[in-house]
This record gives sequence, structure tokens and C-alpha cells, in this order.
Amino acid sequence: MNAIVALCHFCELHGPRTLFCTEVLHSPLPQGAGSGDISGQNEQAEEEEGGIQMSSRIRSHSPAEGASADSSSPGPKKSDMCEASGCRSLAGGHPGYVSHDKETSIKYVSHQHPNHPQLFSIVRQACVRSLSCEVCPGREGPIFFGDEQHGFVFSHTFFIKDSLARGFQRWYSIITIMMDRIYLINSWPFLLGKIRGIIDELQGKALKVFEAEQFGCPQRAQRMNTAFTPFLHQRNGNAARSLTSLTNDENLWACLHTSFAWLLKACGSRLTEKLLEGAPTEDTLVQMEKLADLKEESEGWDGSEEEKPSSQPDVVEGQELSKSSPETSLMPDCNSWNVAHRRLSVFRSLRHMRQVLGASAFRMLAWHVLMGNQVIWKARDMDLVQSAFDVLRTMLPIGCVRIIPYSDQYEEAYRCNFLGLSPHVQIPPHILSSEFAVLVEVRAATRSSLYPTLFDDEQSLNKYEFVVTSGSPVAADRVGPTILNKIEAALTNQNLSVDVVDQCLVCLKEEWMNKVKVLFKFTKVDSRPKEDTQKLLSILGAAEEDNVKLLKFWMTGLSKTYKSHLMSTVRSPTSSESRN
Repeated sequence: MNAIVALCHFCELHGPRTLFCTEVLHSPLPQGAGSGDISGQNEQAEEEEGGIQMSSRIRSHSPAEGASADSSSPGPKKSDMCEASGCRSLAGGHPGYVSHDKETSIKYVSHQHPNHPQLFSIVRQACVRSLSCEVCPGREGPIFFGDEQHGFVFSHTFFIKDSLARGFQRWYSIITIMMDRIYLINSWPFLLGKIRGIIDELQGKALKVFEAEQFGCPQRAQRMNTAFTPFLHQRNGNAARSLTSLTNDENLWACLHTSFAWLLKACGSRLTEKLLEGAPTEDTLVQMEKLADLKEESEGWDGSEEEKPSSQPDVVEGQELSKSSPETSLMPDCNSWNVAHRRLSVFRSLRHMRQVLGASAFRMLAWHVLMGNQVIWKARDMDLVQSAFDVLRTMLPIGCVRIIPYSDQYEEAYRCNFLGLSPHVQIPPHILSSEFAVLVEVRAATRSSLYPTLFDDEQSLNKYEFVVTSGSPVAADRVGPTILNKIEAALTNQNLSVDVVDQCLVCLKEEWMNKVKVLFKFTKVDSRPKEDTQKLLSILGAAEEDNVKLLKFWMTGLSKTYKSHLMSTVRSPTSSESRN
């Protein structure tokens, strides 16, 4: 965590002073660093927090160069320091402490003051504010303050018992400074608990020393019996007493360095960034429902001895399923060359299909797909038909997709909106002349070679001729649904890659599914009149005839979860009473 933890003290002579601070260094320390170990320190510090064994892997402390009191680092002048070390943590010439984190190659360095002038100024200002104006009620407890320029501060003020101080206590604070406000606020509970533990330990040690001194020489009675002395004269004799003296702990600063270093490491590793994708989309909800239905169906058939009847082709909603056909025997599969060549003879994307079919034929086909009309493909190559359906279905919500990949007989439109047929299957005349169906016939091309080279991927479909017909062909000058125009604009923009076009389709589908949800609630749940519905369509930008047809068709693709939730929420007894 990129932060600084500091211990501050309010000196009766000099005011707020920084006693000890620990900072994080991501870059190597300057040359000439000492390597002497401090006796009594472990090779590795281990802490158990919340029942989880955590190893901070902090190596033994070694002096940190550049932290000498005689160096040119910013800090208070010698004349501003108490002679009895009340304003000083490390003795003159002490190099400080440094801990190495091998896992992250980060160093935790402790001095009395930061060496960098800007950091010194920030810590100094935070110290002054934490022990003067930014104080919680009772002058003891946590508080948050700061700004973008000088950083944000978590401060916890507390008192330490001192038998020689005014009021028998001295004022301290532990502050955590960082520039990330959100991160610091989210770390409030963690920092409060850990810093409170450090404070309790310091107060406990100081209380033992205080009680021992009071037992030997009670200061309260002595002061009451002493003649009144002006405060300015009296405070010169007892204003500077070090924290090590108050706690009777010579290793206090080394222990504080270990605690502050662990605090910085643990607080930095406890929070991780995650990508929030928001609420599930309609396609996700429909997929979950389909998987649940398939699971229930499979469990039902597993528990029954009868076999599933296979007189009707399988209708696949939201997924593909190939069905065997006698025509498969006509497909050449004699050697690896033919197999590899057939794999090339497929549609790879909507842009690829548009290039193969032509702009006008593709627009007619895409219009029927978006309107929910039945799309029929007649071809010998099952892989080609399957690839065409895989590409075309990307324009629709998953709930609107019903596929029969390949069949030996015609299936009605209510069973599927994507139907693959073998060439010999007869289609009823009324379907061929219907305005609610489009037929794509794949024939052998007469103008190109039937055996293109194996690696000629762009020309792999030239052996076919695609004829797109419909009882109601889409006029070239027809405006069409808005989403179709946006799809064509994306496909014709060569600056957009195929992956970017796919993401555009996802965004467009989600945009129009949101319009479908509004229309569903407005018409099916609230039962508004036609005049209000027309006004709503104008607001949604979908008042045109093709847009209205598209919205009504896409309404069938709404998930059952959304519909049931909306019905139960809106048609509640409270809502009915308020309406009456």
C-alpha cells in the first residue's frame, strides 16, 4: 500500500511533533546500505489475523541509509528538540530501520522523519492537524480528514499515562496518510482494529510504569503540597520524557517498525480490484433458464426406461444440435483433403456473409431475421448451413432463436425460425409465396472452378451460388429497422475489426432489449391505451412500422425470470388498491 504510517506526539514545549514514521519504497535504496542485524529480531514475522495464518515475510531489520540525524534530510532544528528526547525517537546517528519483502521486492523504511522534502511537509501538516484542529469528541479516537493536494489521513489520537506530565497523561496520535481517498475509507475498519491494538499495547505498558511510579512516589499529593509556580516556569522541568521511558521498553521503536511495516503490507494485500459486470443481461438469464430446463429434461429421461421419441426433429433454442440425415452419405468425406476443404467452406462472420451474398441479398436476409420471419436454407453441406445459422443468430437475442439445423421435411414456422433442409425437400407453395419467410438456396456455381486451392480461404465459397428469394422482398429504398441500418454501418466500416463488430452487436441488442422491457411493462403489465403506447414509441425512437414489429418479436425473447418478477412486483395487492 502506498502510504505512510506515523506516530505523533504533542510536546508541551514545541507543539505537535512527528516521532516515528514508516514508508514504502518501491525503488532500490542508495548504495552503501548497512547490513547489521538488530539482536532479538526474528528472521520472519508471522501474524495470525482472523483465524488465517498470514506470513508477511519481513526480513530482519537493517539500518536504512540516509536516515542519520546528521544528514541533510528535512526535519526540525536541533534547538527545536527536547533535550531529554521527548521530541526524538531514534538517538542521534541512528540509521533507522528497513525491512525487505522478498515476495514483492518492496522495502519498508522507518525514520523519525521522511527524507523527501515533499513527504516531510505532508507528514508534518498531517501531524499538526491530527493533534490540534482535527480531533474527535473526547480528544481520543479515530477521525478522517484531508484533501487532494496534501493527501488523506486516518488519525487515531490517544493518551499515554505519565506521572510527571500535566494531568498525568500525554497526547499522541497514529496517522496513516495516502493519496487514494476511496482506498483509505474502505480500509477504515481494518486500520481501526489494528491501530487500536497497537495503542492498547502502548497504553498497557505505560500504565504499568505509571502505577509503579505512583506507588513509589505519589505525584498528586506532592503537587498539592507544593507552592503554586507559574506554568511557564514549571513546564520547563518536566516537558520532555521519551516514550521508551514511559513504557520502559528499550526495543519500542524496533517493535513499532515491525508493526507499521506489517500494517502497510497487510492493508495493501487485503483489497483487490475486480471487474464488476453489473446485472446479468437477458441473454445470460435465458441461457441459465435453458440449461435448467435441459437438466430437468435429462433427469426425467434418465429415470424413465422408455426412449425419447425421435419422430420429430430436435428444436434447439439458444444452442446448436446437428441431426443426421441420409443426405450426409452424399457428402464427400473420403480423404483429409476433402474434410479440410469443407471446413473452409463456411461463413466466418456477418461481414464475410455480406461479402459472399452481396449487399442487397444480405439486407433482405437480415431484415427477415430481425423481424422474426422463418429463414430457410437448402443445401447439401450441413457445415455450411450450420455456419450460416451461427452467424445470423448473433443479430437476435438468445430467447428469439429456435433452430432446426438440418431436416428431411419442412417444419412449420412456429417450431423454428431457422430451418436447414436438404435440396430434395419440397417446400409448400404458400410458404414460398409468403411474406413471412425467406429462402436461401445453395447451388453449384457454373462460372468458377469446382476445385479451388486448399489454402484459398477467400475463394472457398466461390463454388456455390446463393439465391435469396422471398414472397415479400425488401425494397432497396426501404428504411428498415434502425438496428439493421446500424449493423450495416458497422459491417461496412473497414476500420472496425470483426471482434469490435461483435461487441457492437452486443451493445445494440442490449439497447433494444431495454426498449423491449419498457414496452412490455407499458403494454402487457400496465395495459395502457394505444395513444399512450404510440407516444412511448416516439420517445424510444421506434415509432416506425419495422421498429414496432421488431420490438414485438423481440418481446418473445424476454426471460421468464424477468417477466415473472415484473408481474409479481407490479400486480401486487398494494398496487391494485392504489390503482382503484
